[in-house]
Amino acid sequence: MEPKKVKDLTKEFEKAHTLNGDRKYVLRLYVTGTTPRSMRAIKNIRKICDEQLKGAYELEVIDIYQQPMLAKGDQIIAAPTLLKKLPLPLRRFIGDMSDTQRIVLGLDLRTNGK
Repeated sequence: MEPKKVKDLTKEFEKAHTLNGDRKYVLRLYVTGTTPRSMRAIKNIRKICDEQLKGAYELEVIDIYQQPMLAKGDQIIAAPTLLKKLPLPLRRFIGDMSDTQRIVLGLDLRTNGK
């Protein structure tokens, strides 16, 4: 089972790299059910992605109650947690994602005039 995961990640990496030469962001947001904090994190990350990445991203929202093995594999110890898998380097953000400037800077996004 583990070799299949590695193969899938390799395909994901290659797919992201060959997207018209543009940087494509592969993000994974871990949440805990439909708590207010989880819902706020989802809303905030979707807003940031829609405004800053304009379609050049893949966002996977994972409920750690539903898929605990994914959380274990990514060594998630708190939720909500956002992982930026691509482009490298890997980054982690913990919290409700309400500090937009911190997320934008951490994702290494350039904002217009800010």
